[in-house]
Amino acid sequence: MNFFKNFRHGTRLAAECVPKLKRLEENVKKLSAKQKEQSTRQKEGGASLKVLQSRLDGVESSTALSLEALERSAEKLQLLSGKLAVERFARRPAGTPFSEVEFQVFSQWGEDGIIQHLIHHLQPEEKSFIEFGVETYTEANTRFLLINDNWRGLILDGSEDNMQKVKQSELYWRHGLTAKAAFLTPGNVNGIIAGQGFGPRAGLLSIDIDGMDYWVLEAIGIQADILICEYNSVFGPSALVTVPPDDEFHRTAAHPSNLFYGMSLAAAAAAADRKGYDLVGVNSAGNNAFFIHRSVKPVFKTVTPAECFTEARFRESRSAEGELTHLDMEGRRREIGEVPAFDLTRNTVRPLKEIWKEAGL
Repeated sequence: MNFFKNFRHGTRLAAECVPKLKRLEENVKKLSAKQKEQSTRQKEGGASLKVLQSRLDGVESSTALSLEALERSAEKLQLLSGKLAVERFARRPAGTPFSEVEFQVFSQWGEDGIIQHLIHHLQPEEKSFIEFGVETYTEANTRFLLINDNWRGLILDGSEDNMQKVKQSELYWRHGLTAKAAFLTPGNVNGIIAGQGFGPRAGLLSIDIDGMDYWVLEAIGIQADILICEYNSVFGPSALVTVPPDDEFHRTAAHPSNLFYGMSLAAAAAAADRKGYDLVGVNSAGNNAFFIHRSVKPVFKTVTPAECFTEARFRESRSAEGELTHLDMEGRRREIGEVPAFDLTRNTVRPLKEIWKEAGL
């Protein structure tokens, strides 16, 4: 009896479970269907994303091509305006103030115009240039000379990335340009130049390395018809002063204001004079001095640093956090007055304010 009783009970339980199992099976089927639908949607979404990405890639590619085309068009307009400026200014009589012949195509200030004026009257036989400290060569003293006058040239910068950008540009294969990454010191500068196939003569040499400019100028063996040297107008018009010799010199590390670098105009003129160059003027921005070698016909009048010194108006001073502070000249000198500089008159290192006091600044 117990057997039949248990059997009936089991049968009843089974009967009750069947609908539940069917409902569970239906739920499983529905869940499976939803998973398949979701999977299909994901695949479709993935395909849509691929299409969208492809379209975005196309837009980016098109935009890049458009930007390149715009850059080429802009450069053509720059060159055209430069050629027109050459016709208008370069042929002015030697002795015309540099401020009246300046124009900017690729130079940072008006150096393009001054260079065109100089080469028009000097007609250098050696049509090659060497320029130090060009960054990516977007702004440089010699770029217009390279493109407009078809000179060959060597450019050097301490950044490998900067030089790689130049080498990958259209400019590099179109012209006779050599780019070399190198941190220049008095001890290596001549070997680096010779190693790139330049020297011992050049039509133009431009030095702007924001640091050891004086000591590199003293060491360099290249003789150029035209010499351009950056000078630091914060150092004043008459003080013979530069940064102390240090092959590891870095402008920001030397003083966070970025104001302590390079050499004074008087120091540049003294070093250039010993190498056979005459000072013929400075740009109106007050940061570049121009010299002519005495082996070249004397077309331009020689001037003294006191006669042509121009105070820089640009305000690039920075705080310890690297933010621009826009100090005027008095503030700039006060900012670095305590910094030890190399006094070329005494051949020793002293605080700048002591050197300035003796120079009457």
